[in-house]
Amino acid sequence: MSETAIRFAGATVRYAGADRAAIDGVTFDVAAGETVVLLGPSGCGKSTLLRTVNRLVALDAGRVEFYGSDVATLDAVELRRHIGYAIQAVGLFAHMTVAQNVAVVPELLGWERDAVRTRVDELLELVRLDPVRYRNRRPRALSGGEAQRVGVARALAAKPRALLMDEPFGAVDALVRAELQRELLRIVRELKTTTLFVTHDVAEGLRLADRIVVMRDGGIEQIAAPDDLLERPATAYVHDLLHAGDLPRRA
Repeated sequence: MSETAIRFAGATVRYAGADRAAIDGVTFDVAAGETVVLLGPSGCGKSTLLRTVNRLVALDAGRVEFYGSDVATLDAVELRRHIGYAIQAVGLFAHMTVAQNVAVVPELLGWERDAVRTRVDELLELVRLDPVRYRNRRPRALSGGEAQRVGVARALAAKPRALLMDEPFGAVDALVRAELQRELLRIVRELKTTTLFVTHDVAEGLRLADRIVVMRDGGIEQIAAPDDLLERPATAYVHDLLHAGDLPRRA
């Protein structure tokens, strides 16, 4: 059996003043090397759940395990050095070059200068950005799609054991988004990186996922492989969310 990379066990988060839990007793496992998509509308708890893994959000009950260790017992900074994190806003440092942005975590980890430079060039090539052309550019000189590629490269820079992605392609146009999805599929399959991916875009989820976790009001409605989800939606909510039977199969 595959090693369990991430385990949610009764994970619960309650925000002060909210009329219900943001996530409520969520339990499931993510296998090492698997890509799991958290799918659902805004406010369903998917981003909150994602951020419990790298302790950007603290649990009120339950536990989250990362390769067998309760994340609450781990040093948060050390934990995050082993987890890549990519978000819609990208968050590149404007005063740094592309190479310097990608190198941030390896340098924090004390990598040798030559190893950092080699890794930066490897990753720029991996995300289809020519190192010679892009290494010394500033973020302001990048298109939206190029910036997202740099964001993915930065998230992968220190060879993380898992990759968390929160609507990373939501701010780019449809054609660029489709290209980035194809590149992400290629990269995570090549590197066998455990990936937890948040989206409200059904087509994106179907295209990227090994399994999809459909969320509703802080809980899980159904967990299944994309084809199974389309063919056998467990509830009317899942059926309506997917427009089951009307969506194209994954590319």
